Amino acid sequence: MTTEKIKFGTDGWRAIIAKDFTVYNVARVSKGLADWLHSKHEKPVVVVGHDCRFGGKLFAETAASVLCANGVNVLLANGFISTPMISLGVLKLNAQQGVVITASHNPPTYNGYKLKGAHGGPSSPNDIAAVEAMIPDEVEMPSQSIAQWQEKGMLEYIALEDMYVDYLKEKFDFEKLSRSPFKIAYDAMYGAGQNVIRRLLPGAVLIHCDDNPGFHGQAPEPLDKNLQELAKTVATTPEIKIGLATDGDADRIGLYDEDGNFVDAHNIILLLINYLHKYKGMNGKVVIAFSVTDRVKKLCAHYGLPIEVTQIGFKYISEIMVHEDVLVGGEESGGIAVKGHIPERDGIYDGLALYEYMNETGKTLKQLCEEVYDIIGRFVYDRHDLHIENEKKEAIIKKAADGGYTKFGKYGFNRIETIDGVKYHLDNGGWIMLRASGTEPLLRVYAEGNSKEETLDILTDVKATILA
Repeated sequence: MTTEKIKFGTDGWRAIIAKDFTVYNVARVSKGLADWLHSKHEKPVVVVGHDCRFGGKLFAETAASVLCANGVNVLLANGFISTPMISLGVLKLNAQQGVVITASHNPPTYNGYKLKGAHGGPSSPNDIAAVEAMIPDEVEMPSQSIAQWQEKGMLEYIALEDMYVDYLKEKFDFEKLSRSPFKIAYDAMYGAGQNVIRRLLPGAVLIHCDDNPGFHGQAPEPLDKNLQELAKTVATTPEIKIGLATDGDADRIGLYDEDGNFVDAHNIILLLINYLHKYKGMNGKVVIAFSVTDRVKKLCAHYGLPIEVTQIGFKYISEIMVHEDVLVGGEESGGIAVKGHIPERDGIYDGLALYEYMNETGKTLKQLCEEVYDIIGRFVYDRHDLHIENEKKEAIIKKAADGGYTKFGKYGFNRIETIDGVKYHLDNGGWIMLRASGTEPLLRVYAEGNSKEETLDILTDVKATILA
């Protein structure tokens, strides 16, 4: 039997359930992790948990059992949890590692395995590569049950959601927020954040905050096209002034203003920089992934804040946050971390920070965005995901990397960057980017223009060019 090599992408290993994401393969990864931990620590402790996806409990218990069988003590989350809950738990409980069974925003047919470091964020790229290299082709499956490991003192259950909720109560004034004139609506997308807002903001309007391991057939990614019920709820309920959404493991954010207009991650990053620096007097470097708008550079220049651009994958941002003073670190996909919190993406924390921003200033999201536009100008961003065969996907990326495209329809460009994918800076001041997904058979096409119509036109011309 040929054993497939397991590879971690930009954010963990993800695969289709029962095809490649199997109990046996989860056991293989866990054995590699145990061996790596023993090479680094005398008595390693790992925090393990799962989100709301199908099979999560089974896969988490498999990982826990294999770790215990290989001499690693396990703190196992009691019930489903979000990724930020694991990261916070690793840090607060002084564990050496965290494991989250989640495929984040991927379609419901997928599950995944994320690694979290002792610092309370994604494991470093070097550590992930080292674990990956130690994954064996074969593994012996333990015969002991979870209850038996518990009896032996190798495994302990922990209430990570309670720990996380208590932590948020220390960070935000919920008594004040509960009196807010700005009513909030929250869409959990059937994901792991569903209990948190219910517990902290009892007056919030809740959408898709119930158990549905298949996410009602939709990928739990907080994009405008996936959040139309939230958009409509905000737009048609006058007292609701903000719509918040988080993805399957609640580390990514989506947002709506009072008119039901989508506020994308680029704007959220800009808003958080403005709030933390201008209103809270905080400083630090801003770190953004390659696919984030250059308008962030413009805002940082305005405030005299240093900025760094990384490859795509929050692990690159988190690594900088661990070693440097970072104000905001963010990705185009809605994964954003802020100073004063753990070096981890956290959609709920970000959403609460922006809700606090509205209440402290008495301004709506729309007004707060206008304040930023007065500095950097207006822009409109969009992304289209092309589901195409891997062969075609790779051919397009190779052609782009080899300089095979000289124009995209009517849109010429004057500069190319290749930090991660290929980014074309357009003559009109906008940009285009092509990047292949590391976990799915799709090509991401990013574009920014000066209006919604122009951005859609850019995307149309790009797709016509690359698919010709």
